[in-house]
Amino acid sequence: MSHRHLRTLRVLSSAALLAANLFTLPAAAQPAGVTRTDLQRHDLSAPGREAVQVRVDLAPGVAFGRHTHPGEEIIYVLAGAIEYAVDGKPPVTLKAGDVLFIPAGTVHAAKNVGNETASELATYIVAKDKPLLTLAK
Repeated sequence: MSHRHLRTLRVLSSAALLAANLFTLPAAAQPAGVTRTDLQRHDLSAPGREAVQVRVDLAPGVAFGRHTHPGEEIIYVLAGAIEYAVDGKPPVTLKAGDVLFIPAGTVHAAKNVGNETASELATYIVAKDKPLLTLAK
């Protein structure tokens, strides 16, 4: 195999690993009863920024702990009732059709407070070179 072929193979392997890592949260960041379905990811016209859309399903009573994102999160509740605790604001419970905007770097958490699976469409406008989600300490 030529040097050129080896270099191409290395680049393709690195790209595949990077793509897999970008769409995967650490096991510790995704509790039981939370399902994240990655829908799309695209570069934006703003250098170093990307848009990421994810469907998040929470089983009844399940909470997703305090965390941040390296950019803004725009939430649209698809089904159920989700209580959002956003630092600096009183908790709010949203139902299907409700929306929420979470500023970049703001610590927040979500909990399904209903008796059925709750779902949200989360759209992130984030820095490309940082993890999509960081658990708060």
